[in-house]
Amino acid sequence: MKLTRSSLLQVFVAEQERVIRLISRIVGCRATAEDLAHDTLLRLWARPLDSGDRSLIFRTAQNLAIDHLRERRVRTQYVRSQALVAELSVGVPLETAGAAAQELDLLLAALRGLPDRTQEIFLLNRLDGQSYAEIATRLRVSVSTVEKEIMWALDQCRLAVKDDLHR
Repeated sequence: MKLTRSSLLQVFVAEQERVIRLISRIVGCRATAEDLAHDTLLRLWARPLDSGDRSLIFRTAQNLAIDHLRERRVRTQYVRSQALVAELSVGVPLETAGAAAQELDLLLAALRGLPDRTQEIFLLNRLDGQSYAEIATRLRVSVSTVEKEIMWALDQCRLAVKDDLHR
């Protein structure tokens, strides 16, 4: 049986508080959770649903919450990198600031060239300050794997800078 918009609205209103609690646990903010719950309804509004698709409401809400966290993390990393560039360039001769910005670009390019898991491990450690054990638990890998991935990422960064110096 297909859900009409009014029946979707009824199902959503009945489950709204559970949806908000789910999102709130993920993002850590009730106001953001309420906004994302609203976005969940809007996302499903134009989609034809069966009456058995109640779980789709929760899955959509969870995905929107995770996307929100990813976007927030990317924005935070961007702001940090811009703050680093600004910090490097304050009171520093233009030539030195340019060299530092170029070196930062080299390092970022080296990191982008790494596999996704290696990038994630490196950023969790260096940007988020997580320990090797925390990362290993989070990603379900061994601490030894985390150590090797970090060493490899650092080696790639060193090589990028070293190769640039020899040009």
